[in-house]
Amino acid sequence: MIEQVAEPLPTSGFEKTVLELEVNNHPGVMSHIVGLFARRAFNVEGILCMPLPDGTVSRIWLLVFADQRLEQLIKQLEKLVDVRSVRQHGADHDVFVQAERFFR
Repeated sequence: MIEQVAEPLPTSGFEKTVLELEVNNHPGVMSHIVGLFARRAFNVEGILCMPLPDGTVSRIWLLVFADQRLEQLIKQLEKLVDVRSVRQHGADHDVFVQAERFFR
């Protein structure tokens, strides 16, 4: 069976935003999260992930465009079993500002 994927929306005119997720740390969690974005044709411009010190929880930062679908996507992320929390930050969040230095 072939799964239908939504058509991507143009990104011009939309600001970027950073989503910070705390998730349970085990195999398959990242696949569930990025699968949700893929099914909704929501492009991820940047992604960083690191486990927290105890190793049972990871923090994921996603750089995305804040189009009209973002609010609904956040609600859907919050419904995923392994997502503990979702917070939204501005595109100038320090985590991507710092990481960008490594790619220049």
